[in-house]
Amino acid sequence: MSASLKRASGIILHPTSLPGPLGIGDIGAAAHRFLDFLTRAGQSLWQVLPLGPTGFGDSPYACFSSFAGNPLLVSLETLVDWGVLAEEDLEDAPVASSGPVDYGTVIRWKLPLLRRAAARFLDAAAGAGTAGNRFSEFQAREAWWLDDYCLFMALKHELDARAEKNGTPAGAWNVSWDRGISLRDPAHLSRWQRELAAEVQVERAVQFFFFEQWGLLREEASRRGILIIGDLPIFAAPDSADVWANRDLFLLDADGLPTAVSGVPPDYFSATGQLWGNPLYDWDALARQEYRFWVRRIAAARRLFDVVRIDHFRGFDACWTVPAGERTAERGQWVKAPGEALFQALRKSLGELPLIAEDLGVITPEVNALRERLGFPGMRVLQFAFDSVEAGSLNAANRFLPHNHAPDSVVYTGTHDNDTTRGWFSQRTPGEREYLERYVGHTDAEIEWTFIRMALSSVCGFALFPLQDVLGLGSEARLNTPGTSGGRNWTWRFDEGSLSDTRAQRLRELGALYGR
Repeated sequence: MSASLKRASGIILHPTSLPGPLGIGDIGAAAHRFLDFLTRAGQSLWQVLPLGPTGFGDSPYACFSSFAGNPLLVSLETLVDWGVLAEEDLEDAPVASSGPVDYGTVIRWKLPLLRRAAARFLDAAAGAGTAGNRFSEFQAREAWWLDDYCLFMALKHELDARAEKNGTPAGAWNVSWDRGISLRDPAHLSRWQRELAAEVQVERAVQFFFFEQWGLLREEASRRGILIIGDLPIFAAPDSADVWANRDLFLLDADGLPTAVSGVPPDYFSATGQLWGNPLYDWDALARQEYRFWVRRIAAARRLFDVVRIDHFRGFDACWTVPAGERTAERGQWVKAPGEALFQALRKSLGELPLIAEDLGVITPEVNALRERLGFPGMRVLQFAFDSVEAGSLNAANRFLPHNHAPDSVVYTGTHDNDTTRGWFSQRTPGEREYLERYVGHTDAEIEWTFIRMALSSVCGFALFPLQDVLGLGSEARLNTPGTSGGRNWTWRFDEGSLSDTRAQRLRELGALYGR
C-alpha cells in the first residue's frame, strides 16, 4: 500500500451527515453534490465510516452485518426516479432538511417506505428486464452472506414485534430468541425460512437498492479521480448476522453468549478504558479455515472502497480481553492474536491489500514492527501532537508532530472520535496554547485552518480532515465521543449552503501550494 500512497488530500464525512429533506444524509443526490464540492476544492479523497446497517446506539461501528449496506443510507428520492416510490410517498416526511439526525423518527418513517418500494420492485421489476436480471445476479453473487443476513433481519423484525406486543423487551439473538433458532437448529431454520420467505425477499431487495446506489456513487467518484476510503471495524457486533451464523469462529459459550469481550485499557479517551463488548475471535478456529471469514470481509470492503482503513489495527497483534460481565475495561489483559499469519493468508487470496492501519492508542514496538513489515501506512493525528504539554515541556520526539511524520503515513487534523479542531482548541490550557504558538510560529484566529495547513504541508502521503474543520465548527458539531452512547453521537449534519465557493477555492489553493 505505501508504495502507491501518492500525495493527495481530502475530507472525512460520513453519508449520514449529508443534508437533505428526509432527516438523514443518504447516498443519493446530496452525495453526488458533495463530489462536486470535492472537485471544486481540488480534493481527491473522501473518507467515510463503516456503511453497514446500524443497531442500538446508531453507531456505524456496531452493525448487524459486516457485509450488508445500511438501509437508512438508501436514497428514497432515487427510488422515486426508479419508479418504485411515488413523490406523494415522501410528502409526509416528519423531519427537517437540516439539523441533527433523529434516528428514532427516521427509522419509523423511512423503513416502511423502503419495504413498500421493495415490494413494488419485486412485483413489477424482479421478473424481467434489466433491473430484474441485475437483481437475480446480485442474489446469486452475494448469497454467501445475503441469505443469512436477510433471514436474521426478518427474524429480528418479527420477534421484536412479538416481544413488543407481549410487553416484553426486545433483545439480541442470544438473549431473547428461542434456543432453537438462536442456535440455528436445522428444523427451526427451515420453518422460519418458509414462514418469513416474503420478508426475506424484501430485505434482499433493499440490499439491492443500497448496492446499486453505492455503485453509481462509486462510479462517479472514480470518473472524477476521487478515491473513496472506507473503514472496517476489527470486531463484529455481538448482535449481528456475522456472529449468529458463525458461532464457531468466536469465543462463545453453549448459549451463544461471549465468554470474553473486547475493549481497550484506560487511555486518552477514557480513564476506565472503553468496554466495547464485542465477542472475541477464536483465532485458532479461523486459522483452521485459512481465515476465510476475514478474506471475505476484506474482499467485500475492497468492492466498496478504493482504500480501507482497518480500525484498531493493534488488535491483530494482541487484543485487550475483558472477562464477560465486567462493567469497565479496566480488568482486562492483552491476549496475542495471529498478526502476520492472517495477512499472509489475505495476500495469498486477494493479492496486494490497499489498507491503512489505525495505529492509535496503546501501541507497542511489536505493533509498530508488524505494521512496518506489512507495509501499511499508519496514522498521525495533529491534535495529539499538542495535548498534555506545558510551555516548558517540549517533546520534540512526539510522533504526531509534523517534523516526525513519514511519507508512508496518513495525517489527520482529527478523526471522527476527536472533537472538532476549534472545539479542541477551546479546551486547551494556556501552556498548551503557548506550545502550539511556539511550534507553528503564530496563533491564527481560525485555528482549524492552521491545522489544515499543517496537514497539507506534511510529508505524509495522504492528508485528511473532517468537514467540520473546513466549515470552522466547534464542539456542537462533534460526531462522536468515545466511551459514551446516545446523546449527540452520530447525529451531526451540515447545511449544504455552507459548501461555498470561497471554502472550495481556499482548499484548492492550499492543496496546490503543498503539491496535493
